[in-house]
Amino acid sequence: MPDIISVSVTELPFSILQSEMKEFAKNIFSRKFTDAERLMPVFENSEIEKRNLCVPLDYFEKKRSFADRNSDYLELTIRYSSEVINECALKAGLDLQSVTDFIYVSSTGISTPSPDAYIINKLKLNKNINRYPLWGLGCAGGVSGIAKANTLAKSNPDAVVLIVTSELCSLTFLNDDFSKSNFIATSLFSDGVAAVLVVGDNFKFNNENKFQLKIKDSRSRIYDETLDVMGWDVTDDGLKVVFSKDIPNIVENNLKPDIEEFLCEHDLKINDIKNFITHPGGIKVINAYIKSLEIYEEKLSNTKCILSKYGNMSSATVLYVLDRFFKTGFQTGYGLMTSLGPGFSSEMVLLDIE
Repeated sequence: MPDIISVSVTELPFSILQSEMKEFAKNIFSRKFTDAERLMPVFENSEIEKRNLCVPLDYFEKKRSFADRNSDYLELTIRYSSEVINECALKAGLDLQSVTDFIYVSSTGISTPSPDAYIINKLKLNKNINRYPLWGLGCAGGVSGIAKANTLAKSNPDAVVLIVTSELCSLTFLNDDFSKSNFIATSLFSDGVAAVLVVGDNFKFNNENKFQLKIKDSRSRIYDETLDVMGWDVTDDGLKVVFSKDIPNIVENNLKPDIEEFLCEHDLKINDIKNFITHPGGIKVINAYIKSLEIYEEKLSNTKCILSKYGNMSSATVLYVLDRFFKTGFQTGYGLMTSLGPGFSSEMVLLDIE
């Protein structure tokens, strides 16, 4: 079975308190959004304390064109992706020239060639590297990237697969979009960049990690008639957020049977999962997980911690949760990585942790 051997995350330079973001939103939205004052408690109710940002808060006071913000996205994603890749490789004691496959995941900027090509040139990676840029998976992209790396490493035991998730959600903010979706998104989303290395069975490495993470299986699911639940509307001004209040209900009603069916194929039950490596979404989604799966709140303590300290960084968030598990420790046994995203869809990866 392929192994996850290293994960690294980025501490971006403009971390701000949720209270600062609340004041900013109040100043912006109170001009035209009539429900702004009534909805202000969502900032406290989110249970987010700080947010990870790639630019200072005053960046958003000025209206900027889609082209300008997308240009900033490309510059910053190349910079921070390169840094986190180097750190991830250093942790693994890995020469980057040995990377055979590069999966780049993002939904918050557009570029052709895709950013992975720029990163390959900057870091002078193997010129024969296989590239897999993934766009549009949103919050589901982190787990999906791991699942696709697993497929690649199973088909090639010599594979060294690099996954990078780079989500600069703040750069999509439209300061003249006074919709409720944009207001809620402003209370929740932030920026994050993370890297993971997955290797095939033939890879020889000196594993200094206390735990060995083997990828046992993965599963994707897309739900019928839910295309309008989450995503972007592409407008002349940029990417306008689509964000439905129905997401927690979809989680609560659908997730448990999907997970049970997936685990049953391996003669496992939910109680057999010792480590829930879960993308947080938001506090309502976390609570929907707890209620639906009938698990103790402590099972999602790392997920809640990352939401509190960073906010929702779209696809990168679950890798920050994984990184926290590496730092605080796993329980020996099975782990389940899960995330949800546009489509509306879910992604699951089953881990065997020794």
